[in-house]
Amino acid sequence: MITYFFYFTFTFVVSVVATFLVATIMRKLEIVDKAGKEKRKIHKKSIALGGGLSIFFSFFLSVLIAWIFADNFTYEIFGRNLFGLFLGSFVLVLGGLLDDKYVLRPKLQILFPFLATIIIIFSGIGPHVISNPFGGYLPLDFWKISFGSLGTFVVVADLLVFFWLMGMMFTTKFLDGLDGLVSGVVSIGAVVLFFFSLQRQWYQPDVAMLAIILAGATLGFLVWNWFPAKIFLGEGGSLLTGFLLGTLAIISGGKIAITLLIMAVPILDVARVIVIRIKNKKPIYVGDNEHLHFRLLASGLSQKQAVLLLYALSLAFGLTALFLQSSQKFWALLLLFVIMVLLGLWFSKKRGTRN
Repeated sequence: MITYFFYFTFTFVVSVVATFLVATIMRKLEIVDKAGKEKRKIHKKSIALGGGLSIFFSFFLSVLIAWIFADNFTYEIFGRNLFGLFLGSFVLVLGGLLDDKYVLRPKLQILFPFLATIIIIFSGIGPHVISNPFGGYLPLDFWKISFGSLGTFVVVADLLVFFWLMGMMFTTKFLDGLDGLVSGVVSIGAVVLFFFSLQRQWYQPDVAMLAIILAGATLGFLVWNWFPAKIFLGEGGSLLTGFLLGTLAIISGGKIAITLLIMAVPILDVARVIVIRIKNKKPIYVGDNEHLHFRLLASGLSQKQAVLLLYALSLAFGLTALFLQSSQKFWALLLLFVIMVLLGLWFSKKRGTRN
């Protein structure tokens, strides 16, 4: 446990310092989110973008050191997996910085998360079995397509990885609307995955090491991202956090249900908002004030109160997931789905009353 504490502390300190330096550089380069640029923007002054760069740097610096000096990476994570994780993350950060600076078109923006996901698939990360919520396991490796020296495409497993990672990335992207919200929720997710990975029946010290390093990187960033924020994640950071957390969930095949429970509220909220945009014949990639965190602000909560409430929900369901069996996690997710539907109906009724 001392080793984990050291890497957490080291990553946290590096992230705090790196975030300060990145914020300073971004302001000098005028890569900032200007106040009043869009109606839904609620900050009062220009804020530095590009925060994902500091998370990327602190996370992979610690991973490199742990790979060289620690003995945790001797179980299920190999150099090929870590290189794929690094390369995919680099693509997201690079694309994000380009978007923060030049505001790329949506059709070009999606190229970077798409490419990052393909890199993960070809790096060999993905489950070949998943837990059946009603008992036993479901095999995912029954349909394979060989590409010779390039590897083998495990069709069902790799499609699951593709849609899971794209979903996680766009969940954190859409969630990134309040100071500290994404970095805090992802930190909670990483800490829960850390403790889950150390349980005897799931013991995976390599996954635990990556999770605690991610927690240190995101919490260090949160120091400067907490309200009132001095720096934002930016396009790359909002995608990177979901990408890293989502990859941790699938890297050993046993954490998808846990991560679903931790991220269930924002995932279901994204689904609700997409349905509303389709119903209103609006492009799903155009931002609005329909997300739960904006609705909470409209109900009278302050930014801090809304963020802390969403933290509490993520932590509560994350801790609950540690003690639930597979079938119980399924029913917990179903309960959350019903709650989000009822919330959506309530918000619609309130909006209709105001009109």
